[in-house]
Amino acid sequence: MTTHDASIRYRKQDVDGLTIFFREAGSPTAPAILLLHGFPSSSHMFRNLIPILAPHVRVIAPDLPGFGFSDAPSRSNFAYTFDQLAEVMDRFTEGIGLTRYAIYIFDYGAPVGLRLALRHPDQITAIVSQNGNAYEEGFSAIWNPIQRYWADPNSENRHALKEFLSPDSIKWQYTHGSDQSSVAPESYVLDSTLLRRPGNEDIQLDLFLDYGNNVKLYPRFQEYFREHRPPTLAVWGKEDPIFLPAGASAFTRDNPNALVRLFDTGHFALETHSAEIGATIVEFLHSLEQAEVAACRQ
Repeated sequence: MTTHDASIRYRKQDVDGLTIFFREAGSPTAPAILLLHGFPSSSHMFRNLIPILAPHVRVIAPDLPGFGFSDAPSRSNFAYTFDQLAEVMDRFTEGIGLTRYAIYIFDYGAPVGLRLALRHPDQITAIVSQNGNAYEEGFSAIWNPIQRYWADPNSENRHALKEFLSPDSIKWQYTHGSDQSSVAPESYVLDSTLLRRPGNEDIQLDLFLDYGNNVKLYPRFQEYFREHRPPTLAVWGKEDPIFLPAGASAFTRDNPNALVRLFDTGHFALETHSAEIGATIVEFLHSLEQAEVAACRQ
């Protein structure tokens, strides 16, 4: 792999009137990887990973609409569904000229990124799933109240989910199963602060409800894995209380060549293991590049 500048640039891209904030690093001519964050975070979660990857690849890390420093349009003007988030990301990649790229999918980033893969299977060069679920066995019991909301989306079940938006709950997502002394407090404080923007609570509750439609797409995601066999690396915090390690192992059922690496940490694995995960990703991407060069020589 060629070595490139690792400095991070902070940019904005207009997508049909929406301002999407993103972090970019690496050479514009290098192979690209799109980093897709999850709930309740933003591209800030990749702040330690980007400098590790950028000497080797072009790194693009956007904030989804309603998250981070991207626009959070009102619910009356924007449908907060995963189909719509994927549509915006599809238009975003077009706008910045990404035509072939790997995807790093975490939490909410998984159903967004895998929708892109369904739309453009020939554009996706590889998948890195970091606690990005695509199998029902990956769900823990924490999902029970959310699943009740899917089954019966009444006001009582919706109100019960507000607890997931509290500062204590967000901190718990970052620290449970991890060495808390290694988790930067600004990570969960930033998330909590941005979630308290006017109207954001209902935005997040809408996405909790729509997550049920992601599960309905799991068979299609799995068919994609079987048919296209994208090079896949699952790097998982094995103490994740939200998405269990069984969700990582399940990738090998539909793609026997998928690699699974478990790390002794929790859901936000990059907070404590960015160096180890980054090195694993670089090795994975380097092996793909070597295999492509070898194939071209034959």
